[in-house]
Amino acid sequence: MKNTTIILVHGAWGDGSHWKNVIPKLTKAGYKIRAVQNPLTSLEDDVQKTIDLINAQEDNVLLVGHSYGGAVISEAGNNDKVKGLVYIAAFAPDKGESLGALLAKRQTSGGASIAPDNKGFLWIKYDEFQREFCPDVNDEDALVMSLSQKAINGQCFGDKINEPAWKSKPAWYQISAQDKMIHPETQKEMAERMNPKKIINLDASHASLASFPDEVTDLIIEAAKSFE
Repeated sequence: MKNTTIILVHGAWGDGSHWKNVIPKLTKAGYKIRAVQNPLTSLEDDVQKTIDLINAQEDNVLLVGHSYGGAVISEAGNNDKVKGLVYIAAFAPDKGESLGALLAKRQTSGGASIAPDNKGFLWIKYDEFQREFCPDVNDEDALVMSLSQKAINGQCFGDKINEPAWKSKPAWYQISAQDKMIHPETQKEMAERMNPKKIINLDASHASLASFPDEVTDLIIEAAKSFE
């Protein structure tokens, strides 16, 4: 077993099972893997849940965040155990930025499919989920992702980042060229300002962790190897 624990942090409208195509590959490569199950109730809540999992590990930690999970690892990554950050089609906010402000830079078709409920939680319309979130995922997996989606509190898109860990720790970034949730150009801007160790571009939807698991896994392993 390697001496780095890889913690996978899911995004909005999903949970740890969104990593199901990546987890077996990372485990086969000899890494200890943990996938956080964040409540998606506020950025603060999700960061604390992730920090709790980080603190439970004996080894160094590599954080991997998808989508909204990128904001979570940007905060939680300041933990001393964390040695690096991998962003998978993810938000990488700077200090004082909110996700809502980043989304407002460029409209995407996926934004029109998001609907709030009467408690302030946001959902993707079930019959539009595959089209906007994961059009390159097979119909069966997309159906499960849609019907099991975990709504996110709208507050999470207004919460602002304090001090992002990517300013002090090495980072890697994967851009999804066909993303309908976070505009690819916005991803590119966030990635480049981090001055990451590596940027890869995939012809993927927002759900690149599900549709391009080999390439996503390779990037994570490359990052993890830098700490061995």
